[in-house]
Amino acid sequence: MDIRADHRQTQTLSPRLQHAVRLLQMSSLDFATMVRDTLGKNPFLETEEGDDGEALPAEATPDGGPAQSDGEAAAAATDDRETADAGVTADYDDGNDRDLWQADSGSRLRRAEDGEMSALDMMPVETSLNAHLHSQLNVLPLEPRDLALARTLVESLDDDGYLRTPIEELLAVPELDPPATLHEMQIALKRVQSLEPSGVGARTVSECLLLQLPDIVCPDQRAMAQAIVHDHLKLLAARDVNSLARELGLPVARVEAVCDRIRRLDPRPGWRFSTAQVAYVVPDVVVKKVRGQWAVQLNPAIVPKVRLNHIYAQLFQRHRTPANAEMGAQLQEARWTLRNVEQRFSTILDVATAIVKRQRNFLEYGAMAMKPLGLREIADEVGIHESTVSRVTNNKYMATPVGVFELKYFFSRAMINANGSACSGTAIRGLIKDIIEAEKADNPLSDAEITRQLAQQGLVVARRTVTKYRQMLKIEAVDRRRRHSVN
Repeated sequence: MDIRADHRQTQTLSPRLQHAVRLLQMSSLDFATMVRDTLGKNPFLETEEGDDGEALPAEATPDGGPAQSDGEAAAAATDDRETADAGVTADYDDGNDRDLWQADSGSRLRRAEDGEMSALDMMPVETSLNAHLHSQLNVLPLEPRDLALARTLVESLDDDGYLRTPIEELLAVPELDPPATLHEMQIALKRVQSLEPSGVGARTVSECLLLQLPDIVCPDQRAMAQAIVHDHLKLLAARDVNSLARELGLPVARVEAVCDRIRRLDPRPGWRFSTAQVAYVVPDVVVKKVRGQWAVQLNPAIVPKVRLNHIYAQLFQRHRTPANAEMGAQLQEARWTLRNVEQRFSTILDVATAIVKRQRNFLEYGAMAMKPLGLREIADEVGIHESTVSRVTNNKYMATPVGVFELKYFFSRAMINANGSACSGTAIRGLIKDIIEAEKADNPLSDAEITRQLAQQGLVVARRTVTKYRQMLKIEAVDRRRRHSVN
């Protein structure tokens, strides 16, 4: 048996560096939440009040100087940390602890008594679906027994406004004497279904739409809509207008007009009262044209205003003992958090600047002017690893004069034209969208016909690629795009 010792050199990431990589991949909202949590737990961090805090890279132009690499950013952050430490320890013998404590407490008191209205005081009060329905029941001339039955049904509705629980199971819920009957509960359901919004209290999609049909003014359209919803809901969902016209014995154009009117009804009437919080996209960088040049700057709204509390750090350094090892770790964590904030946004700004430098034509002329771009090209420009570029562009957004785009939107592989030049997939998608928007409503183009039109322009693209790009654009197939003219 032969036993040998081999020496191998491998590269591993420390737990702290792995955490830094995960932080770089976070969206700005998640990163801000993490910083707020750290701010609440770490006494050595405080919120910046004003613009005298640590400077972050605020603006850059695509034609500016060389970008800062990961190593340079870390070195710069380390230098700043050492400078701050020097400022903390330089005044050990000046003043006393009480003066430092009172100075910090006084500044905090002034900030708390500034008299400004809180943002929470300005938020609108949201009304839930149940509260909206109860407010309508309160003004109806109902007997206490009828009101109790109606309230039971309202409390049984889901967020969509549907009654998913069988009505027989709700008979025992209201404690009435004598007990409620099925007939009484059905009357109460009709009463709830008469409330606003229209369609509330329905048990099926068909019933929900039928409750909203009185909103259709034209009697003929209302009768046709009732027949379609009641008997041919599957054909309506499949947008099979031709089959609907055959079933009803009516012209295709008239049936399609009624179908369009039905689609304007609300199949989920309770959604408008939903209290769920909507996560809006907040751009990380803003691009605008200044004096003929495209300038890239960080969005100040997403940069956490946090800094090191030098007074607490100085007090800790004066009285540091081996028993205070936990606070020492918190001081290190505070410094590390500030370094990550600076390095994160510096890298985002550098990557966004390099993207704008190469996609200037897109900002000038639109999607069809987008150039092919790979991660390696940006990585070589900024001086970071290709995987770092991938993490930076994940869940990060750029606000431009033509819209808000994820940074990944600007990357696409090259597709070779008939003349040998390269074209990006984004440009082809933009061309497909223009072709479909220019088609005739009664004679839309199939994917094969779109492929032939692209070939006539020198773009050799497979039909399945056209289908994939059309689906990415959320454009329906040719049969569902066909519209019939009304004579």
